[in-house]
Amino acid sequence: MIEHVLAGPPSPSPEERGRDLFGAHCATCHGQGGEGSHRGPSLKGVGAANADYQLSTGRMPIPRPDVRPERHPPAFTEADIAALTSYIAALGPGPAIPQVGPGNLRLGRELYMATCASCHSGAQSGGTLAHGLAAPPLLHSTPTQIAEAVRIGPGAMPAFPPAVLSDAEVNSIASYLTTTRPQLDHGGNPLGGLGPVAEGAVALLAGLGLLLLFIRLIGKRAP
Repeated sequence: MIEHVLAGPPSPSPEERGRDLFGAHCATCHGQGGEGSHRGPSLKGVGAANADYQLSTGRMPIPRPDVRPERHPPAFTEADIAALTSYIAALGPGPAIPQVGPGNLRLGRELYMATCASCHSGAQSGGTLAHGLAAPPLLHSTPTQIAEAVRIGPGAMPAFPPAVLSDAEVNSIASYLTTTRPQLDHGGNPLGGLGPVAEGAVALLAGLGLLLLFIRLIGKRAP
């Protein structure tokens, strides 16, 4: 006797899943077909690199069009980010997600200091730009996100095509940043990574408070 097993509906392809997610979370601003609207730009031709960068860094989606995109925990799972990226990449030709490999740390440091540090600071902590803009910190960026940003130029950042920075040079910058970035949590309370000046001030205030408390207790015990 042959048993017939009822098969469920086939799983949607990543692009189909991405289309459904796009319609539910992105189309209000970017249009049903990614053509853009008065609330958001067209996504045709932005490429997989742009989509993956914006989604993996939590810059998109934003709650309102007037909100400046900033880094947040991603709103989607890795699988859904891949699906959305696949769908957006299919809207038109654009930069692919860079394949980042090992780089030369010395070259990476030289390139970063010459090209990037004036905005993002030598300590990767970001900085203030003109017209109320800001260069974000890079302390939590992955090598892929660093390479994507170099190629697409998000926000006020210019894009650096391969004619300006080769893939090997981008790999070197990403390797330098992720290998030598400051370790903010050496023990105890990191205080949000505010740095040694702020941490020293807190320690000084706490020490003075304990000293005053000790003096007061001594004074009460004195005859």
